[in-house]
Amino acid sequence: MGLSRHILAELPMLRRFSRAATGSQEAGDAYVEAALSNLLAMPELAADEEDLKIVLYKLLVAAMRSLDPKQRPGDDETPTKAAANRHLMQVPTRHRTAFLLKSLEGFALSDIARVLDCSVPEAENLVAAGSRAIAEHLKTDVLIIEDEPMIAMDLEDLVAELGHRVIGVARTHAEAVRMIGKRKPGLVLSDIKLADGSSGLNAVNEILEANNVPVIFITAYPERFLKGDKPEPAFLVTKPYLPETVRALISQALFFDRRAGRRQDTAA
Repeated sequence: MGLSRHILAELPMLRRFSRAATGSQEAGDAYVEAALSNLLAMPELAADEEDLKIVLYKLLVAAMRSLDPKQRPGDDETPTKAAANRHLMQVPTRHRTAFLLKSLEGFALSDIARVLDCSVPEAENLVAAGSRAIAEHLKTDVLIIEDEPMIAMDLEDLVAELGHRVIGVARTHAEAVRMIGKRKPGLVLSDIKLADGSSGLNAVNEILEANNVPVIFITAYPERFLKGDKPEPAFLVTKPYLPETVRALISQALFFDRRAGRRQDTAA
């Protein structure tokens, strides 16, 4: 497999990581583009194709560090970005990055150490600290849109373990819209294809017309939604998923929601 094909194979997951780390498709994809540009400018870094994944993530982390929002705030900062920056001030970038490399991307501690240029014990401490810091953020009510009973039950357990409360499990587009009409959640976990052939994407789009709420999509075909087109989900779980991945994305989705400061009341 040539270098370009190796890069293309890693591209969807690079986008997923960068979007989760920033809470934004636009910013996340821009960082990925910067990382790839740097690799093209220094092709010698990819001399060993077996290390290409580590090199790509290392360049991506470097790009995010060089344009860290808490270091270089923009003049046109929106309320969403302002809230994200306030939270970023509380969780150091390296802690958040280490946590995502472990929980979202499944990196071994030795590889996290290589990406972050630190020792393995330091990488382990960064992952633990990031997990604790993100777990301290406010709880919320969660709507699950999922037609497979076993997966729905598993998601309910994961949500409860994080201290959140499930307000309903919808199996179809119509059920989801009906449930959110009764009680507004602070987070939505949504499958793409539902029991009656309806679309989770359509359900979420209808929900978002009246409710500004973070959404995590769940799909067996992530490559269909991570092509660089707009709009695309910032938070995506691939089936079959790891519990750690779901926990990480729930934390990140709430972490960047502009209404996070008001969530404690909804889940009390």
